[in-house]
Amino acid sequence: MQKLLIVGLLALAAIAVLTAQISTTYARHAAAAGRVLPASNSAAAHARQDAGSDDDPALVLRFASNPSPMPPFLVNDLDGNVISTASWRGKVVLVNFWATWCPPCRDEIPEMIELANRYKDRLQIIGISQDDDAPPEEVRAFAAQMGINYPVVMGSNALSAEYGGVPALPTSFVVNPDGRVVQKHVGLYPIEVYENEIRSLLGMHVDAKVETFEDAGQIFLKNAANATELPGVDFKGLSAEQKRAALKRLNSESCTCGCKLTIAQCRINDSSCSTSQGLAQKIVREIRSAHPGSPASSTIAR
Repeated sequence: MQKLLIVGLLALAAIAVLTAQISTTYARHAAAAGRVLPASNSAAAHARQDAGSDDDPALVLRFASNPSPMPPFLVNDLDGNVISTASWRGKVVLVNFWATWCPPCRDEIPEMIELANRYKDRLQIIGISQDDDAPPEEVRAFAAQMGINYPVVMGSNALSAEYGGVPALPTSFVVNPDGRVVQKHVGLYPIEVYENEIRSLLGMHVDAKVETFEDAGQIFLKNAANATELPGVDFKGLSAEQKRAALKRLNSESCTCGCKLTIAQCRINDSSCSTSQGLAQKIVREIRSAHPGSPASSTIAR
């Protein structure tokens, strides 16, 4: 009887240990999922916030007041057809940078397919694959499996550079019928965001308020020179002249983090970059410490 009791206690102890291990493993995977899911859904959450809350249900659409022309390109798609941006005038265009290995991109593809079906001849979607390590045949097979009904081309560093660099996927550029880029979305957004933008740009009815903003690097980094504020840069204590001098230096001096961008562009492109933040703070300190009328500040301002 005593032996049976001991065996039973050992069995219960083994079950307890096994249960603890399973719980630990589950918690570890749950924690990992918690780190991944908010990152992929943060853009969607931001879009829903932009679309309004319970207190203010009005949808707000924002388009650039100084839109730049869509960078032109002439390439062959995965089926060998010639793709020319010149043939898209009069249509709304979504230039969608994506990759087969990108989970949010995969989640977004059905939305793009649905939009292409709904707006057919009035909307042109172009998928630009960022699959550097995959051959076109593999991307073509993936596109066929997903049922993609719009052209897909293989991306390149040169093409990405034309759009100011694409540091995150998916990234979509919204182009109006005049061929100008009026908005950029980084991350996974609800289909309602794109649909309302498309309808508005086509002159169709939307229950939304349309606002404009000056592109100061939000769409194209080359427009960072238009910015009067930069993420994580405190201009307090500077006179108007000193602030202009600081912005001039931030837009002319290069960041040393390896991004090959100016300090201002790097701050807009990656606000978490400690290198550009340190360089920016150093410039502001130098200008703030210089007397407004001193030769040093005059040299900086030129």
